[in-house]
Amino acid sequence: MTFILSFRTIRNWPKRKRSCSRRLGESERMNYRLMNLHDIDAIVDIEREAFTAPWSAEAFRNELTHNLFAKYMVMELDEDVIGYGGMWLIIDEAHVTNIAVRAEYQGKGYGKSLLREMMRTAYFLGARRMTLEVRVSNERAQSLYRKMGFVPSGVRPAYYSDNLEDALIMWAELEPDSDDHAEFAGAAEVEGERT
Repeated sequence: MTFILSFRTIRNWPKRKRSCSRRLGESERMNYRLMNLHDIDAIVDIEREAFTAPWSAEAFRNELTHNLFAKYMVMELDEDVIGYGGMWLIIDEAHVTNIAVRAEYQGKGYGKSLLREMMRTAYFLGARRMTLEVRVSNERAQSLYRKMGFVPSGVRPAYYSDNLEDALIMWAELEPDSDDHAEFAGAAEVEGERT
């Protein structure tokens, strides 16, 4: 049952396997699925690689089991978890809480692919806008977010607890992906409800 805890109202979640682009490797198979409690150890390892103030295993456990707004997914490459993303879905807005890829896969397009999948998922779940915070010094991430349609909208002073760095607030309008629209619409009809 831990599988359903993260996305409680979606029983007929569309399976999302995608062949990767040439840049990602022709023989590699990427899969997106809901995060479950068995993924937490791998996720915490990725957190430690990616962030100076990583979330604990208990924080992820609480998100998956107690936070009704939390939606988390993992990205698998050839059945190994190499990244994950989380968001809170509140009415028609998605707030990205975390997105990270293992260090050895960074700079190869996996983060962009994961963010694109999060945006598709958020739209499918009813969100029409997405927001996130990013360190003002993290120009690499900001560049990716801009390429994905995010625009700066403000600053949160002293947002990060490890060094009191400011956070840049960014927003993006979400639109249906033409490749996924029919698949998502069919899944929503079968389920009959959206969050």
